[in-house]
Amino acid sequence: MTASISALLLEWYDVHARALPWRVPPGGAAPDPYRVWLSEVMLQQTTVAAVKPYFAAFTARWPTVEALAAADEADIMAAWAGLGYYSRARNLVAAARAVAEQGGFPDSEGGLRELPGLGAYTAAAVAAIAFGRRAVVVDANVERVVARLFAIAEPLPAARKAIRAYAETITPDTRAGDFAQGLMDLGATICTPREPRCLLCPLAKGCAGRVSGDPAHYPVKPAKRAKPLRQGTAYWTVSDGAVWLVRRQPRGVFGGMRALPGDGWSAAADGAGGRKGEALGTVRHGFTHFDLELTVEAVAGPQGEGEWWPLAKLGEAGLPTLFAKAARLALAAA
Repeated sequence: MTASISALLLEWYDVHARALPWRVPPGGAAPDPYRVWLSEVMLQQTTVAAVKPYFAAFTARWPTVEALAAADEADIMAAWAGLGYYSRARNLVAAARAVAEQGGFPDSEGGLRELPGLGAYTAAAVAAIAFGRRAVVVDANVERVVARLFAIAEPLPAARKAIRAYAETITPDTRAGDFAQGLMDLGATICTPREPRCLLCPLAKGCAGRVSGDPAHYPVKPAKRAKPLRQGTAYWTVSDGAVWLVRRQPRGVFGGMRALPGDGWSAAADGAGGRKGEALGTVRHGFTHFDLELTVEAVAGPQGEGEWWPLAKLGEAGLPTLFAKAARLALAAA
């Protein structure tokens, strides 16, 4: 059965592979490891639609890993603004510089794991897709397909060990990269989270989830925990057509990025609060582990060490989405 799964999937992928800007189609030339790695980092917990414009902008501005390695970190962080999960951008810089120093990407899963920010999934994906290594690649789409194929009843996250073990059994020795991308495409277009299109699935005949009558039941998810709601304040100071911006601490939420000054809110605690100026309104933003209600206050003088940034060029400051929201609110209230 396992051999037929890989053969059926690869046959389907050869016809139905998604056309993506970072992907070489089946039977095409060898992929560029830089483009594979960059796309995989960007796609972590981010949709394909959101990544496409960022990938185009990055590869136009920094077409090689050497160009990215030589870039100013602040420029890279600004270009990443809005894509979220900013630790990925910091690791991107560190990994690019390590690769440039080594003279190229490691071509093995183990070697890739040594680079900053490359965990098990990303290292396996780059090894398989860019270098043709046999590696077991399990992202959220693959996780869902495999859980349904074998009707894995154990709830997540505990089920991931069994999912990986089953994925190991069906990963072929050759074309592992195409196989991984085929599973990803199947999960994204056919074996979707809701209302899977089993009639179009090349693996439907041997799918235990389909036989059960309720394939959408898999993977079994644990009950959601309510996220804490944090409260914070951002300060808006304008003078002579410029707004006061600060650089956030290197670590933590939005580490190292330009932002509006704040009252010390974090993922773990509310801000200090206390009114310093005129309240302009509140914006809300969702993070992975908490939600935030951020009050924007207009204050007379600069808060903390920072710089004056021209309002006419605020879009070039690389503000994270939260602070871009706050800036739009403040500008609308002016």
